[in-house]
Amino acid sequence: MNKSILAAGGLLLLGGFAAGLVLTARFSSTEPTFASPQQPGPQTPRPGVAAAAQGLPDLSAIAEDAVKASVNISSTQEIRQRVDPFWQFYFGDGRNYTTREQQSLGSGVVVTPDGYILTNSHVLLGDGGDIREVKVTLPGRDEMTAKIVGVDTLTDLAVLKVDAANLHTLPWADSSKVRIAEWVLAIGNPFAFNQTVTLGIVSAVGRPGAQLGTYGQMIQTDAAINPGNSGGALINSRGELIGINSMIYSRGGGSEGLGFAIPANLAQRIMKELIANGSVSWGTIADVEFNDEDVTNPAAAQRLGIRSASVVVVYDLLAQSAAARAGLRRGDIVLSINGQAITTSGDLQRVLADTTPGSTASVEILRGSQRTKIGVPIVSTAGRKR
Repeated sequence: MNKSILAAGGLLLLGGFAAGLVLTARFSSTEPTFASPQQPGPQTPRPGVAAAAQGLPDLSAIAEDAVKASVNISSTQEIRQRVDPFWQFYFGDGRNYTTREQQSLGSGVVVTPDGYILTNSHVLLGDGGDIREVKVTLPGRDEMTAKIVGVDTLTDLAVLKVDAANLHTLPWADSSKVRIAEWVLAIGNPFAFNQTVTLGIVSAVGRPGAQLGTYGQMIQTDAAINPGNSGGALINSRGELIGINSMIYSRGGGSEGLGFAIPANLAQRIMKELIANGSVSWGTIADVEFNDEDVTNPAAAQRLGIRSASVVVVYDLLAQSAAARAGLRRGDIVLSINGQAITTSGDLQRVLADTTPGSTASVEILRGSQRTKIGVPIVSTAGRKR
């Protein structure tokens, strides 16, 4: 960190992301039972209990309709591996690399009657490599080959196309109106069990965090989501698509009530661009490395006008980069971009991603004790194409 940052009075302490631990407490759910010489009389329901039971929705018709738009996806990738030099020296055939096939399984949602299917990019890409073949199984139909329309790794979304017509689809919900504790169903292909439906509620909305991917802003649900659910539908009690199930947060790899879905509004926007262009163009500042740093001196931070618990610092950048030529320096604290406050690298990535490539962003920085704004060029970074 340079001298200008030291002049800020020891404001920052460089730190990395730390993995959080989820603490689980157990409480007894049983109470002592005592013998009674009398037979119990008729039980009167406690206030609220009967009303809650009567209020539970019957989602069977909704589920039966939704599974008609759910598909199973199998993707085969060709993985290229470097040959061990020792093996190559004694037993090799002159090739430095070998290839092997890898298969990944997941789910998808039919989004148009003529065969467009939305899923996760990681369902197609697996652990990497070149995609050789993608197979899709529609309800009541034989397995068929799907064409890859486009893949966007930033949002973990992809679009496929199958040669079919008059397919069943789900209506889109406005995911900005999703409410905490509303009922939801997760539909997918966990562990290859086709068209599995699980019930839960929305646990949280707009969930950010580095562990949730670059774009974040996920819908969190406690509906059981397991490996194979990726790319499947998360629907509300009206049968509307509110999200695309994308990941779980788990110690053991199974469902622990922490599932995350990409909001429908974002998924629909990415889907349309992938169908139109085959890729999605996102904005970024090239050749610059940013880092989160904790604020350890709140008094000094307040004097400098910083009210957040963390800030984003320019950790490193290429001396000949466009950002460096524009005036960005190592150790600069990024306060805002185009008027939007930046307190974490997640904020920074989302704001940059939504900034038009080819434009110039107004970046407000703190250098030492001086605030200033500089214009930094935004370039395009695209997710993986067809």
